[in-house]
Amino acid sequence: MCFLYIGAFVRHQIDRPVPVQSLIKCRMQDNLEFLQWIKRHWDQYYPGGEYDAVARRKGSGAPPPAAGGARSGTSSATGTRRGTTPTSAAGRARVGGANNLALTQELNAQKEAIAGLEKERDFYFAKLRDIELLLQQAVETDPELEKGDDSLVKHIQAILYSTEEGFEIPDGEVGGEELETF
Repeated sequence: MCFLYIGAFVRHQIDRPVPVQSLIKCRMQDNLEFLQWIKRHWDQYYPGGEYDAVARRKGSGAPPPAAGGARSGTSSATGTRRGTTPTSAAGRARVGGANNLALTQELNAQKEAIAGLEKERDFYFAKLRDIELLLQQAVETDPELEKGDDSLVKHIQAILYSTEEGFEIPDGEVGGEELETF
């Protein structure tokens, strides 16, 4: 395997020697150091863009597979799959980029709408809480306000504490005593 690297380095006129003895020892630090150097070299010299294998071969197509029993059927199928995966992934990335941009914009618009609705909800909740506190203070100062069945205080409290059909109070809250902070 190291000789493949050496051959590729010679073909592309890369002057760095391949540390064959270090790589053969399979020490993680040596292998990692070599791979980091390869990555840095790739980042420095790769022009970017898509890789067009047919154009690189000047339209000649892939060379025919070598005849012989050296390879099993599973390894050739794996090799074929590896060759097609990057092309389809590049196509998906290109299409996904436009979709991602549109979805990101839609997500940001939805987040803004949610923030506006939460602000409005908190505003009206604070108003209702103020009304509730005023009623409680009024009842504390004059308990007679709450005695009659037809009293205004009773009707307002009934409206404040009523729930709609199908509404369930969350487990963590009791009445209106706990205020949420956002």
